[in-house]
Amino acid sequence: MDIMEKAVKSLLTDGLVVYPTETIYGLGGDAFSEEAIQKVYDAKNRPLSMPLSIAVSDFDMMAAVTQIGPGEEDFINKFLPGPITVIVKARKYLPAMLTVGTGMIGVRYPAHPVAIDLISRFDSPITATSANQSGAKDPVTPGECHVTYNILIDGGILPGTPSTVVDLVNRRIIREGALIGEVRDYLSTME
Repeated sequence: MDIMEKAVKSLLTDGLVVYPTETIYGLGGDAFSEEAIQKVYDAKNRPLSMPLSIAVSDFDMMAAVTQIGPGEEDFINKFLPGPITVIVKARKYLPAMLTVGTGMIGVRYPAHPVAIDLISRFDSPITATSANQSGAKDPVTPGECHVTYNILIDGGILPGTPSTVVDLVNRRIIREGALIGEVRDYLSTME
């Protein structure tokens, strides 16, 4: 059994997987399992009042868990896959623990072959949060992933600039990160 098979098996049993992205290491758990989501919050010492983002492997998976408007779709088609987290309306069947009652969900569609392979094999969204303690330095090497996990997929040294977080519903930048200049320019052209 290779590392990807072990990682998928772990996700299927509510385990946590540290995985590389084109930005930093992420901590993945089954985005439809409240047990796995709780483990992510616990591993990070993250307050339950803070929403968690999810990662998808393609546009179809994103469409299955979100409600995206036309202007939002244009932005998504331009920037994803890539180092951007978009906040859009969530479908009602996503666990409330992810959205903490906001009705919104942060979605990553990473441009990293390992992350895409993992999510594709699992065939369902996983959590997309940094593999560190809440508020700590973003992990760019496996040794910097100071969280509890079951499997770590080593992707070497990663670039380290976190994703830019964009609230597409309200057309505002929540966190500056990768591609911030391009994102800011594009948002200024949106109605």
